[in-house]
Amino acid sequence: MKNYVSIGLLGLGTVGSGVVQLIKNHQEDLIHQVGCEVRVKSILVRDVEKDRDIQIGQTYLTTDANEVLQDPEIDIVVEVIGGVEEAREHIIQALEAKKHVVTANKDLIALHGPELQKKAIENNCDLFFEASVAGGVPILRGLSEGLSSDRIQKLMGIVNGTTNYILTKMDEDGLSYETALKEAQDLGFAEADPTADVEGLDAARKMAILARLAFHTNVELEDVEVSGISNVSVEDLNYGQKLGLTMKLIGHAHIDNQQLEVSVQPTFLAKSHPLAAVKNEYNAVYVNGEAVGETMFYGPGAGSLPTATAVMADVVAVVKNMRLGVNGKSVVAPRFERVLKTPDQRFGKHYFRLHLQDEVGAFSKITSLFNELDISFEQILQTPLSKDELAEIIIVTHRVSMESSQKALMELRDLPVVKEVISHYSVEGDVKK
Repeated sequence: MKNYVSIGLLGLGTVGSGVVQLIKNHQEDLIHQVGCEVRVKSILVRDVEKDRDIQIGQTYLTTDANEVLQDPEIDIVVEVIGGVEEAREHIIQALEAKKHVVTANKDLIALHGPELQKKAIENNCDLFFEASVAGGVPILRGLSEGLSSDRIQKLMGIVNGTTNYILTKMDEDGLSYETALKEAQDLGFAEADPTADVEGLDAARKMAILARLAFHTNVELEDVEVSGISNVSVEDLNYGQKLGLTMKLIGHAHIDNQQLEVSVQPTFLAKSHPLAAVKNEYNAVYVNGEAVGETMFYGPGAGSLPTATAVMADVVAVVKNMRLGVNGKSVVAPRFERVLKTPDQRFGKHYFRLHLQDEVGAFSKITSLFNELDISFEQILQTPLSKDELAEIIIVTHRVSMESSQKALMELRDLPVVKEVISHYSVEGDVKK
């Protein structure tokens, strides 16, 4: 084997620049880790003449993908261009050319991960994607290696820094959703078009990847039930504080008897829950294993150097495999058939906020409805409204099936004494009495 490893980089944006910086500044550490130099040989860019924050000679840059993908001297292709179809085509070409691949592309892995892993196995190549979930937080390697002997039962994750920043500012500073979003955009935490983040789509892709790895089954992106934070109000967050709860966009994956559920939704957490303390742009994944019990992975979920650190951890793993001659052997095929829980098999607590006609017997009609559905209350708050002779009612239920909670929601909307169902959220943990 030659005394160095060559990297071909697809993309030189935020993450790509971080990868180049780490290879340049941490070369002695890399040599100590893997026993040889790691060199960047060529980088695919869209514009060779573009001004960049990182200094790199133009001889490294190319606009022709084949100069990276077909170069026999390049050992590892690092894909950080983003998008799906172009990246997929490049990665397939790289694998067919017997090059190992490291990618940070969550969209691609969520949609085509199983297909690409199969292609990697066929060509005895490594395909690693640690940076695709939670940036610099080593959650994928934690699941696939550190917790590989355990049976993971439950994952709960704050895996989108944009939404966590917005909800933190709304909860702690009383900002409106619109103001908190604008602040996140001004600071670079949110895109000009924040839809993928605030509607939960970004988190859903990450949860599909996590659930796939944790439960050894081919979870599809469409299996993830998704709702975002754009309708969350400061009023609900204020009620949450009175109940000892805080709001987070939670990715949730749970398995019982090989039946699973995966969702992303705004969720009220008891302030005693480990994830409740995760604020601003930070990410965390809480893992419950049959043997290990509860553990949590925490850190920056994005950014040039944190994400580049995850990319380089994969590069180091590939090089170590190269030196041991075991590339392409680390992929574990799905073990179980994917079976999704039905609504009557999914259980949890629920928060309802209602506007009720402020009249005698109105609340008894609400309690009768819930009693008929066998739903009991953990906590009730009632506040009279000065307008329209309405009362505002907050109900937090005990654990109940999703089927029952959905039925309650529909029947509440049809009940004459209910003026409006303002909001409905899941709850994790105990409310303050």
